[in-house]
Amino acid sequence: MNVLRKFPPSSQSSCFKRFLSSKQPSEALKHHQAKIMGRGLPTKKPIDGVKHVVVVSSGKGGVGKSTTSVNLAAGLKLAYPDSDVGLLDVDVFGPSIPLMMNLHDTPLLNEKNLMVPLVNYGVKCMSMGFLIEEGAPVIWRGLMVMQALDKLLRQVDWGSIDYLVVDTPPGTGDTHLSLVQNVPISGVLLITTPQPASLQVTKRGAVMYQKLAVPIIGLVENMSSVTCPSCLNSVKLFGDGTTSLAAEVNSSIIESFPLDQLISSSTDGGTPVVVKDPGNLQSKSYVSLAKKVVEFLEKNKRSSS
Repeated sequence: MNVLRKFPPSSQSSCFKRFLSSKQPSEALKHHQAKIMGRGLPTKKPIDGVKHVVVVSSGKGGVGKSTTSVNLAAGLKLAYPDSDVGLLDVDVFGPSIPLMMNLHDTPLLNEKNLMVPLVNYGVKCMSMGFLIEEGAPVIWRGLMVMQALDKLLRQVDWGSIDYLVVDTPPGTGDTHLSLVQNVPISGVLLITTPQPASLQVTKRGAVMYQKLAVPIIGLVENMSSVTCPSCLNSVKLFGDGTTSLAAEVNSSIIESFPLDQLISSSTDGGTPVVVKDPGNLQSKSYVSLAKKVVEFLEKNKRSSS
């Protein structure tokens, strides 16, 4: 006989409260908890040689974070050719940067036993995907993921980097929290699509960064519309929900991108659209995004000094 049953919705909250109240911590446990909390948060330490860390994030998966990351990095290099740009992929379980940047070698170690980033299109890149066999799954628990993240952050010889773009996994979990607590973040770009399912989760990400005092550069709206190939009219797909989200989190939409075949086919083929076709309208929009990011960073730097 199946003994499992589901509490009625009206009683779930009270049952959970009774469960919590029945588990009162002992004095020894209270003392231990106070001792741990007294240690405080980890001390933030800059990544050697890196001036600005720009996090590309969204609570939702499949909204175009990696596509935005590679084109932002390429756009920064195109707009500021004398700058040194890096791209760090901290999505341990689903790294996309090797495919999108057409890099499939294993990084070398230098004399300091630090990994040397792979380079393409003038951008220095590091990803967990460089360290595992192509197609091999990463089946790790949280502690091993944090150890891998620490290696990607601290055991890479970036040299001199003006702008390090960090491509993060979906969610608001350990990777994001460890990143924010251990590294000074210059700003975060929130990526979303206009669908309510995406907007709701992106809002949670925005609230997390606000609570952690990470500056929000702005929102990037992907798949906002589609252009008819016959009449060239732009048709909105999911409404104007992103505008409402921007107002709720006290930010703004700094760039919108349509559902565009060239954007996806370029990155799937290992060449960001900014590199493949710099004169394309969407490429110009990515370069515009890069310039807006730099403007935000410089303005924020002046106001904090």
